[in-house]
Amino acid sequence: MARGSAARLLAPARALFSKHYGPELPTPFLGGLRHFAGLARPKEEKEGWRDIMEKIRNIGISAHIDSGKTTLTERILFYTGRIHEIHEVRGKDGVGAKMDSMDLEREKGITIQSAATYCTWDGHQVNIIDTPGHVDFTIEVERALRVLDGAILVLCSVGGVQSQSITVDRQMRRYEVPRLIFINKLDRMGADPWKVLEQARHKLGHNCAAVQIPIGLEGELRGLVDLVQYKAFYFDGVHGEKIIPDEIPLNLASFATEKRRELIEVVSEVDDILAETFLNDEPITSDDLEMAIRRATISLKFIPVFMGSAFKNKGVQLLLDGVVNYLPCPIEVTNHALDQTKNEEKVSLSGSPEGPLVALAFKLEEGRFGQLTYLRIYEGTIRRGDFMINIQSGKRIKVPRLVRMHADDMEDIQKAHAGEIVAVFGVDCASGDTFTDGSVKYTMTSMNVPEPVMSLAIAPASKDMGGQFSKALNRFQREDPTFRVGLDRDSGQTIISGMGELHLDIYVERIKREYKVEAVVGKPQVNFRETITQRAEFDYLHKKQSGGQGQYGRVIGYIEPLTEGSDPKFQFENMMIGQAIPSGFIPAIEKGFKEACNSGSLIGHPVENIRVVLTDGAAHAVDSSELAFKLAALYAFRLCYPKAKPAILEPIMLIELKAPSEFQGPITGDINRRKGMIMGNDQEGDDCILTAHVPLNNMFGYSTALRSMTQGKGEFTMEYREHAPVTQDVQMQLMNNYKKTKAAE
Repeated sequence: MARGSAARLLAPARALFSKHYGPELPTPFLGGLRHFAGLARPKEEKEGWRDIMEKIRNIGISAHIDSGKTTLTERILFYTGRIHEIHEVRGKDGVGAKMDSMDLEREKGITIQSAATYCTWDGHQVNIIDTPGHVDFTIEVERALRVLDGAILVLCSVGGVQSQSITVDRQMRRYEVPRLIFINKLDRMGADPWKVLEQARHKLGHNCAAVQIPIGLEGELRGLVDLVQYKAFYFDGVHGEKIIPDEIPLNLASFATEKRRELIEVVSEVDDILAETFLNDEPITSDDLEMAIRRATISLKFIPVFMGSAFKNKGVQLLLDGVVNYLPCPIEVTNHALDQTKNEEKVSLSGSPEGPLVALAFKLEEGRFGQLTYLRIYEGTIRRGDFMINIQSGKRIKVPRLVRMHADDMEDIQKAHAGEIVAVFGVDCASGDTFTDGSVKYTMTSMNVPEPVMSLAIAPASKDMGGQFSKALNRFQREDPTFRVGLDRDSGQTIISGMGELHLDIYVERIKREYKVEAVVGKPQVNFRETITQRAEFDYLHKKQSGGQGQYGRVIGYIEPLTEGSDPKFQFENMMIGQAIPSGFIPAIEKGFKEACNSGSLIGHPVENIRVVLTDGAAHAVDSSELAFKLAALYAFRLCYPKAKPAILEPIMLIELKAPSEFQGPITGDINRRKGMIMGNDQEGDDCILTAHVPLNNMFGYSTALRSMTQGKGEFTMEYREHAPVTQDVQMQLMNNYKKTKAAE
């Protein structure tokens, strides 16, 4: 706008102000007029992105299976106005919870895929990811926590801290995610939130304290006392949507005072500002306590514990207040990227929407309109129609469509900025790829992907379905890093591997439903491993003359076992002195040893926990080549491997089972028969809770056996713990079976 037109536009306001207040027009007033006239952006607006970012919360909801995560998410969506009616996870209406959008999820009453949604509460935008509780889908939790700023750990007030609660808490620690605890199901018979709080302290090692106490328990649950605000809250209305504040009931007054003091003491231990006020015996206001809890939670020194019953509509709104008050906004969390131009130097990201674009593709999903890629934007702004660079592949990609997800529904948006979780269509990438606008070459650190523990052979029932079958396997492999597809070199069969029976069953069912392919499935096979137990030396000369250029390569060195827990599982080291082998052939030697480790001689499974050291060798001026040295390494390994006393490793599972105490004898006897080792035995009311380490190979069909032993009253969870050596008799049996299979072929 020209200066003349600007002056004309401001003249009436200037004249009016001068008439009443004098000739000088103050700068703020002038700035405001300019802003409304569209002439300039005041400094406050330029810095306004911080205000926007402070109003964003990215949270995940994680827990042990059947603790009420999806029910809690459903209530959150209802109270924030995102949905207008409530459907239960196993609802009789056949609709199912909003966040369980897959038919399989609604039929089985479990969450299989993590689902993203967003809502607003108290002027804040809350992006939520509801994650599965079953251990077979642990990668869904892993990648959700990788991109979130905060989390809610849901614990059942009856079951307490269970095996998968420990696993998801470990994942939260890995990604340094500040969290709240929500003790759910206070309406259930046997609910004891104080027992669960103690378990969180001892089993999970949390520094935590209750910020609420319940008014009544089990069928008598009526409301909650907020220890920070020091008020009672009751939930009225058909769905508990009306919150009624009231005075604390007289019968709970002394207990509330005691628990508030405990809360102040625990937070004071980790927050200096509150400690000073507390030690000086000065009055601590609700605001003082709230700010101290926020500081301690964000710095990972304290975890506030909320209570309620999502199913009975009690306490969810107060938990939402806790999310807003205590969990960090995107700019309060330090995120790092690796600068590829500076040898992967760590770079802190500012979280500013005005910076260069940095976004992580953390989840892929086949949508109705092609591949849907979920992005967490760490810095910068992305607009529909923009171009962005996939740092891993180097491809320049246009963003044809940008959406915000609400379970399986989507809302088209024109742009999204740092701190937001969105999805894009038509972007060819893999899970874990980083996108930038091209001005920087950053990559985000990758997430932890556990190794599959179970495999099975699969083939389409008819050959004409082969195309759809391959398409399904390729898609699932791209979506889920723990789902692997391979080819058995001996039998030519397609082998799928995953985290457990349920994991693989779900994918077989999805192939049938989504691609209309009937699949023939073999018996599940355990993913054994091989290893060595002692050092063995090799000295092998590969020499071949067949007219023309020959092959010549000699490798000398040794193999030895790695110490337990080493990473990576295969290590190669060149300790040669001099140039007996030209340096250009060293990568080929490493490749040869790596290939040899893909299949051990005992049962044909991969060899791990092995270190290969090259100490000497020889080369020929004419006949040496990469192929010659690769083959020399391959044959050297096969010759020295038997001398290193190889052993077979099998996956050991951590089993946690709960059943009435009267069945403890048969259950214990059955675990012993399965060569399991009982690690813990606790009593909880009339139930016994056993934890045991059992070989996965002995766990097939256990759910049926447990049901028949306990008249259908027993339940168990199972998760991978480690690979451990098998006993000598099992090793001989596995080797004999392998020899018979090879002979039959």
